[in-house]
Amino acid sequence: MRFYEYEAREIVKRAGIPVTDYGFTTDADEAATIAERIAGPTVIKSQVLTGGRMKAGGVKFADTPDEARAHAADILKLEINGLQPRGVLVDPKADVKQEYYMGVVWDGAAKKPLMLFSDMGGIDIEQVAEEHPDHVGRGHFSTLEPFSDFMAKQVIADAGVTGKALQRCTPILARLAQLFLDNDMLLAEINPLAELHDGTFVALDAHMEMENEGMGRQKALIKALGIGPEEGTRETYVPSAFEEAVLAVDAADHRGVIQGKDNGFDGNIGLIIGAGGGSLTLTDAVRQQGGKPANYSEIGGNPSVAKACGLAKAVLQKDGVEQIAVMMSIVSNTRVDIVARGVIKACLELGKDPAETIAIFRIPGAWEDEGFKILDKYGIEYCDRSVSLWDAAGRAVAKIQGAGA
Repeated sequence: MRFYEYEAREIVKRAGIPVTDYGFTTDADEAATIAERIAGPTVIKSQVLTGGRMKAGGVKFADTPDEARAHAADILKLEINGLQPRGVLVDPKADVKQEYYMGVVWDGAAKKPLMLFSDMGGIDIEQVAEEHPDHVGRGHFSTLEPFSDFMAKQVIADAGVTGKALQRCTPILARLAQLFLDNDMLLAEINPLAELHDGTFVALDAHMEMENEGMGRQKALIKALGIGPEEGTRETYVPSAFEEAVLAVDAADHRGVIQGKDNGFDGNIGLIIGAGGGSLTLTDAVRQQGGKPANYSEIGGNPSVAKACGLAKAVLQKDGVEQIAVMMSIVSNTRVDIVARGVIKACLELGKDPAETIAIFRIPGAWEDEGFKILDKYGIEYCDRSVSLWDAAGRAVAKIQGAGA
């Protein structure tokens, strides 16, 4: 789940991290009232779940409440990247001496949260890491063991920060890391964290993303922020008809799991593949040998025949799909005979010859002898674990290319 900036600021504030005396509103007159309360120059920011606000005119500076009102009225009508703003955030214009970046992200490769810190805030951390790697400190920490402020201090020191700045930033990064853990976040970012001329530190912007699976555990926070259930996860991506069909099949049966993605895929080889990283390996193997995948998929966890059939049907009904490749990378508890029955059933129900439709079947695992007997019955080419993923993918590509010649 994604959060608007004003909501992320509230999450940061609840964690004990200092923030400015900001205000959120959906009304231009109220924006003037907030600016009057602030009693000084303000920044009016569009609240949209997209980047590029400044370039699009969604961030403006005001010296008076009347000017804040006028800017808010304009911004509230401004569409950015196809999105209408939720409202505007009215923020004091800070007297900044130095800007810092701090963030915590989930590192999927390490399977741990990763802290990042830089003394070059206000710009994308990716750009800083590429152009000034010595200005970025990094450090993983455990989701199981107690968090220590020293871990945060080490990350900040690795970015070259010393003295009072090191001492004052340490508890802020530590609280951000704890916020990340406590709220099931995938990303918790403050950019910039500003050091003001009076020596205080304050978060001027925040970006938060929560694990969708964690939303059930975080009902209290979501309710406190005024987010209704109708808002869902606020994903901007709209699933395709194929993806919706696969989701429906998966939701209808608790046994096993299937997924299907086709954003960016428009080939003629339908993929029924599984085994985590093996799915990525197999997709790459098809592409690298000249094949054109029509989709990306996952199947595993011992699905039912109906579930395997449903996924295969959805793939076969995609525009342009000529044949399917059914492959898994490793021996697993997924029964080979069930997957075989499912994909053959899909072919028959769609009026297709399984032998001509299934280019290759490579799933080593439980009940494979039974599965191979079923495949033999329908004349489907299959192979066992003695054939590598690369070779199995290559056979599928060659067969489809040969059929189209």
